[in-house]
Amino acid sequence: MLTLPTDDVRLEPYRLTGTPLVPRAPRVALTRTAFAAAHVVSDPLRDRTPWDGRPAVDWEATLHFRASLWDQGLGLAEAMDTAQRGMGVDWTTARELIERTLGAARAHPMRPRVACGAGTDHVPPATLTTADRIAAAYLEQAEAIEAAGGQLILMASRAFPAIGAGPETYRQVYRRLIDGAAAPVILHWLGEMFDPALAGYWGTTDVAAASDVVLGLIAENPGKVDGIKISLLDRAHEEAFRARLPAGVRLYTGDDFNYADLIAGNGAQHSHALLGIFAAIAPAAAQALEALAQGDMARYHALLAPTVPLSREIFRAPTRFYKAGIAFLAWLNGHQTHFVMPAGFQSTRGIVHYAEVFRLADRAGLLTRPDLAEARMRALLMVYGVEQE
Repeated sequence: MLTLPTDDVRLEPYRLTGTPLVPRAPRVALTRTAFAAAHVVSDPLRDRTPWDGRPAVDWEATLHFRASLWDQGLGLAEAMDTAQRGMGVDWTTARELIERTLGAARAHPMRPRVACGAGTDHVPPATLTTADRIAAAYLEQAEAIEAAGGQLILMASRAFPAIGAGPETYRQVYRRLIDGAAAPVILHWLGEMFDPALAGYWGTTDVAAASDVVLGLIAENPGKVDGIKISLLDRAHEEAFRARLPAGVRLYTGDDFNYADLIAGNGAQHSHALLGIFAAIAPAAAQALEALAQGDMARYHALLAPTVPLSREIFRAPTRFYKAGIAFLAWLNGHQTHFVMPAGFQSTRGIVHYAEVFRLADRAGLLTRPDLAEARMRALLMVYGVEQE
């Protein structure tokens, strides 16, 4: 029994009631491509200045967490927003992460897919003032990823909005990147709720006009575009956009609010997945995708429905702080020995939030080691001054 705080500043008793899902490999081939975006595990004993300098990484725990996702049949989106790119993790660390992860993936028996984020975050923003300079920054990272054997995800770059770039500037840069890539790329449209510095991406604040811009880019060379990840938290927009994609180009949902219905589809089209929440709900996600492949829609929805309130809590505004919830659940489930993040990012959410994540994860069957989760939650509550019996 725990004593948990509530949103209305009360304390209430809470007893675990969920039936934990058992992580396992899928028994059939999945019919959706699913990438989980994973976080980075800090090494708190080597991290001397969390707010300054490079993060200290626990590489063993970081790679072990990725292997746990692969064991369940999920692919990996590496060095993305969930890994705190631009919010505590620099490109030098991200490059090492990518290289280590790709090496581990090659050695893994399931030969998982790994796609890696290429951006411009290694170059001082003040110098990224032209299309040529932005493209050169992207290409430096893209070449490093391809040399390591990774598929490219062309991450949204803050450099474009910072210079007030119009659609033609985006076109100049993305044409070079898409056409010059060794293999089909995944595009990345991250909404300003995830990063306020990305407001007005594709050269306009009008979402319909922005959609026309990026669809035009894809249509010019669809054979070099694997798909596009859209994270706007707008189901209607994603469905409309998806219907306009050229044949063979995937829509990878990044909608952590509406993923269950978007992946299920509407009979005519469906989305694939590139989601941060899949790292937190991996047993439910993988087993739901298995049910979908078997045509068992009742089980698909039964597994994913309880995860949606959990995801909405983790990704609540300010949405960019969602990474803390991903790391929190990894700690509760024994994937890491501590709850410390690069740049002290765990402090971006408060104890009331963590208490609600704990409740919702329990109800969704996602506290896979209940005794450990309860003991760790008890310790965290006491740090915050919430006394326990």
